Amino acid sequence: MSSTYDQEIEELLALYQRQRAGAAETRRRINGTTGTATAPRQTVKVTANAQGEVTAIEFPTGAFRRLTPKELSEALLTTIAEARRDALEQVTHLTDLRLPSGASAAALLRGTADPADLLSEEPGMPDQVRDYIDNGLDNGSSRG
Repeated sequence: MSSTYDQEIEELLALYQRQRAGAAETRRRINGTTGTATAPRQTVKVTANAQGEVTAIEFPTGAFRRLTPKELSEALLTTIAEARRDALEQVTHLTDLRLPSGASAAALLRGTADPADLLSEEPGMPDQVRDYIDNGLDNGSSRG
């Protein structure tokens, strides 16, 4: 009978390890996400990462030369905001955001929280299960 019990525990631990690995993969994918936006008439193109930081500003054409400083400033600010929104939207699609209580989706989406931190190093379990994992079943004991 303990063989079935051992197998169940091994399956639970394997599931837990897969969840931790999945959290690490989610973090990797979030960190690799970028959003891009291009202003009308291609005056400016902006790329932002998942944390909302601008990683590139390009001027694909000479159209920016025909803008007043105020127009160029507005084009930059608007395009930066659009690139940030694009990155955030992509991150949202990467995650289903079914988070445990106390977890902050905003922190995850800004990249300031590590999804692996949502799961402890050791899975929560009843004391009896923990004792069994640490010490094994005593001879003659039964699951009760």
